[in-house]
Amino acid sequence: MRRWRKNLRFLTAIQLLPALESGEEILVGGQAVLEGVMMRSPHAWGIAVRKPSGEIATHSEPLERPSEKHKWMAWPVVRGVMTLGHAMSLGFRALRFSANAALDELPGNDQGKKVEISGWLAGVNIAFSVAFFIFMYKYLPLLATTELKKVNPVFGQQFVFNLVDGLIRIGMFLLFVWGVSLWKDIRRVYEYHGAEHKTVFAFENGDPLNTGAVQKYSTFHPRCGTSFLMTVMIISMTVYMLIPVHTFWARFGIRIALLPLIAGVSYEIIRFAAKHRGSLFALMTAPGLWLQRITTQPPDDRQVECAIVALDEAMALEKLRGGELVIA
Repeated sequence: MRRWRKNLRFLTAIQLLPALESGEEILVGGQAVLEGVMMRSPHAWGIAVRKPSGEIATHSEPLERPSEKHKWMAWPVVRGVMTLGHAMSLGFRALRFSANAALDELPGNDQGKKVEISGWLAGVNIAFSVAFFIFMYKYLPLLATTELKKVNPVFGQQFVFNLVDGLIRIGMFLLFVWGVSLWKDIRRVYEYHGAEHKTVFAFENGDPLNTGAVQKYSTFHPRCGTSFLMTVMIISMTVYMLIPVHTFWARFGIRIALLPLIAGVSYEIIRFAAKHRGSLFALMTAPGLWLQRITTQPPDDRQVECAIVALDEAMALEKLRGGELVIA
């Protein structure tokens, strides 16, 4: 029963990966995992997970930034797509470590061993997550709006159709995020998400990384996966209104084909808004900040401690590698 519950938590957390992580690869960012936090700097990542015994299990590894290997990956818009894929892969590895640590199933030497995931296993899980996203937030809203068009021709108008389609998409996303928050285990993940945000805020402002200094900060951070997903959905709604296609499968194909472009543009908006919080673009991220009232919850000091330890682990390895942080 315990293993079944672990697997269910793990699969649910995978579906929440884009909402729980920060996609920025220049600034310090992180992600909530099961009973812990993963933090990453430009060239390293660290994770700290609270085991049932109360002990904190830690792990850290160096990171290779894709944009340093291939300059084209640093191009605007393209870097958003590349960063998101890289973050999803890393997030899956972190979740795997946390799932084992939370059940006290780490082998004796696992905390010092690189967390490896076979290519096919990572590929299958990422493919499943993408398929779930497309089915839930592309196919079903489009199907529902198409059926409404049969009931009343007004829903067939280009503007109205895509507006209703977008609102259904956002509604389904909100329902999913809120629904899983009722599960105690996922609510704890949201609390660790809050701990991650508070710790990043403290670091960005140059405060000492202790629980007292970290706890004074907000759990709402503009550079968050929740803001990213909401921005994607809002931009999608606008883009689809500009493309004059009318059949079901043409609309569905457009939604799939334009997903990388919309994700890349959304990344640039989130990045700009995080650096210019008084700008017009920052207003576009406001719905994501509102949604963080669900996806982040106030953490206790033990949860904040995990976030601090995770960041310390990443920073220790970053300094060993001679990395230099760029804080915007």
